[in-house]
Amino acid sequence: MSRSEVIHGNGTKSEEMRARYAKFIGRKVLFISILLILLILLMGFSATLGSARLDFVEVYCSILHNFFPGSFDAGWLAKTVVWKIRLPRIIMAVVAGTGLAIAGAVMQSILRNPLASPYTLGISSAASFGASLAIVAGVGIVGGEYLIVINAFLFAMLASLLIYGLSKRRNASPETMILAGIALMYLFSAMTSLLQYFGESEAVKEVVFWMMGSLGRASWRSTGIISAVILICTPYLILKAWDLNAIGAGDETAKSLGVNVDRVRIICMFIASLMTASIVCFTGTIGFIGLVCPHMVRMAIGGDHRFLLPASSVLGGFVLLAADSAARTVIAPVILPVGILTAFMGVPFFAYLLIRERRGYW
Repeated sequence: MSRSEVIHGNGTKSEEMRARYAKFIGRKVLFISILLILLILLMGFSATLGSARLDFVEVYCSILHNFFPGSFDAGWLAKTVVWKIRLPRIIMAVVAGTGLAIAGAVMQSILRNPLASPYTLGISSAASFGASLAIVAGVGIVGGEYLIVINAFLFAMLASLLIYGLSKRRNASPETMILAGIALMYLFSAMTSLLQYFGESEAVKEVVFWMMGSLGRASWRSTGIISAVILICTPYLILKAWDLNAIGAGDETAKSLGVNVDRVRIICMFIASLMTASIVCFTGTIGFIGLVCPHMVRMAIGGDHRFLLPASSVLGGFVLLAADSAARTVIAPVILPVGILTAFMGVPFFAYLLIRERRGYW
């Protein structure tokens, strides 16, 4: 075989590999695009649900009228209902689901455990204790309307710092961090139960409702705070996608590729905890979004974090918004806490992961 034939053969093979890679990437981009379109459609559909019946045209005209006042006509009732009541709740569901799903995907990756999530690592339990302390005992750093929110946020961050402190004794190994998180989950759950035991009936009722998770407290201000935290934190995590991919192959492999595993693990854990804390302090405990959504994405497009994180974020927003839409309509006019719906959805999937854990998607 001549040299030109060898070069031509290698060139053809390279072109085939590039074509396959482009097709491979195209499927992932298509998957994310479809999820995004479905999310936008669901947002419009969710805005039509409620005691004041609105159709798609009224909803989208109300939204566009705010940006283009002279181009789209919308009635006073539609504008008031959409912008002041429904849209803050819808946007809150999307950004909260986005943040929880990203946090769950990152925690599962850095700990290399399919059952890791903000809920199972004790961060949500710590936030529940902080809120319970504010509701039952009125104890907190600040008072007023943000007493519960600040308490929940501080205790959620405290839990992540305790996990970091305990894991540092063994060089931040994934196993130690998981065990520390589980221990803290039981500790904060026990302290919350103790507060409920000694609390007044009305305060205990409020604690239980807060722990169920709800988007009923959504406002443009709280939505803006959560959105700002997610927009600040997410770019760093996406920039570290290759490091997360390397850690997924094992610590030794990642270190051989030049990744500072301990530093990446600690920083990513802190960022994921910060995102979780900023969400649950406003919404209460919403479980299983951070556990279920990343796994669903892995099953569909694999574990490449360049695509896993964006896809998980969109799917998390879609799932939480779908759960909240169902919570508002399943026994209307009674609105169920969205945490109940996500638990009904997540428990069967959690059991599935326990049964098929060895098989995994890692």
